[in-house]
Amino acid sequence: MKPAATEAWLEVPFTLDSVTPAETPPGAEGVWHSYVISQGGNQITGMRAGTRVEVTQLVDAMIERLNERRIGKQKKGR
Repeated sequence: MKPAATEAWLEVPFTLDSVTPAETPPGAEGVWHSYVISQGGNQITGMRAGTRVEVTQLVDAMIERLNERRIGKQKKGR
C-alpha cells in the first residue's frame, strides 16, 4: 500500500539550505540575514537580525523543533 502524501512528507526532514546577507528591513536596524529551510520540494523563507553565526544557530534550533514535531506526528500516525 502506497503511503498518503502527508505521510510521505512526514518522512522527509527539514534542512537548512542557506543563510545569506539581506538588506535591513525599513524601520529596523542592525545586520540581517535571510534563510531558506527546505523539506523535500517545500521551502520556508525568512529573515532574522544578527550575524551569520547567530542566525544560523537560531534557524538550526527552529529546524530541530520542526523535526521533533514531524517525528511526533509520524509516531502518532503509526
